[in-house]
Amino acid sequence: MLIYPEPHVEVVCATPSVYLNFVRSHLDPRVSVAAQNCYKVAKGAFTGEISPAMIKDCGADWVLLGHSERRHVFGESDELIGQKVAHALQSGLCMIACIGETLEERESGTTKDVVYAQTQAIADNVTDWAKVVLAYEPVWAIGTGRTASPEQAQEVHEKIRAWLRANVSDDVADAVRIIYGGSVTAANCRELASQEDVDGFLVGGASLKPEFVDIINARA
Repeated sequence: MLIYPEPHVEVVCATPSVYLNFVRSHLDPRVSVAAQNCYKVAKGAFTGEISPAMIKDCGADWVLLGHSERRHVFGESDELIGQKVAHALQSGLCMIACIGETLEERESGTTKDVVYAQTQAIADNVTDWAKVVLAYEPVWAIGTGRTASPEQAQEVHEKIRAWLRANVSDDVADAVRIIYGGSVTAANCRELASQEDVDGFLVGGASLKPEFVDIINARA
């Protein structure tokens, strides 16, 4: 059973598209359901893709866009992700939009440039920031067991919020949720959650374990 210690705790389950309807029909209604990806247009000859309209037909109202694997395994560009953001929002979906640098980019000192460029491509296509959650996921910390330290996570989250303040608005910078993703576990979630600009988590493998409840309750 999921436990909600505070009224504002929100849980979104991102599932493969073939299971969207099944997951939506079986999960507690307090848990929202997201697709793990969608395409940039409503219809056409795009075999194998899923549209926001299909996602909504399955009862889901969120989508995950720009995940590191979409960027680095499937080669999705900032431009394509921005186009997907625009269409998903126009279609009425909420979204978790992902940004983050590779190990090579971090070691070369370009983390800020990479993250800012990715955020710009998203921001250029956002029509309603109330429907957007940003997820910082350092690629070098995903599925590797290597986690950004709380200080490293806070440093980038703070920079993202400052970028939003300078390039979008104070209201958006204050209100948008910036969550951290990268080998989040029950063992490290509370320390990460204690950081001022870390508003939640994008959880991978740990979401399939009983400890997921501890992660949900990290701010309790």
